[in-house]
Amino acid sequence: MTFNATWKVDRSENYEKFMEQMGINMVKRKLAAHDNLKITIEQTGDKFHVKESSNFRTLEIDFTLGVTFEYSLADGTELSGSWNMEGDVLKGTFTRKDNGKQLTTTRIVQGDELIQSYSYEGVDAKRIFKRS
Repeated sequence: MTFNATWKVDRSENYEKFMEQMGINMVKRKLAAHDNLKITIEQTGDKFHVKESSNFRTLEIDFTLGVTFEYSLADGTELSGSWNMEGDVLKGTFTRKDNGKQLTTTRIVQGDELIQSYSYEGVDAKRIFKRS
């Protein structure tokens, strides 16, 4: 299970622009850019347990590949969607409850890094995590 590890955010690419596109205000964007996010992923077959810890909140999520679930972003934006495996890539497709627009997220492990990519309304961003 390639994803099984604790991952600490190392760097981001275009993340502030992505958050701006998502409608997150400037103060929250500045805070989120320095959230010290740590993600612990435990995969057992098609079931995942994910713990997200940051300076602002700790959240635990359980999901099964291909099964729709509800999720709230740190800024309170509510989503509904699911994760699926496409080869070595964990791909999440989520719909915002407030405006019906789609957010896609992928996670892939390359070497000792977890690369989490986001796409929303034509803006792409990445957050790169190192094993901790």
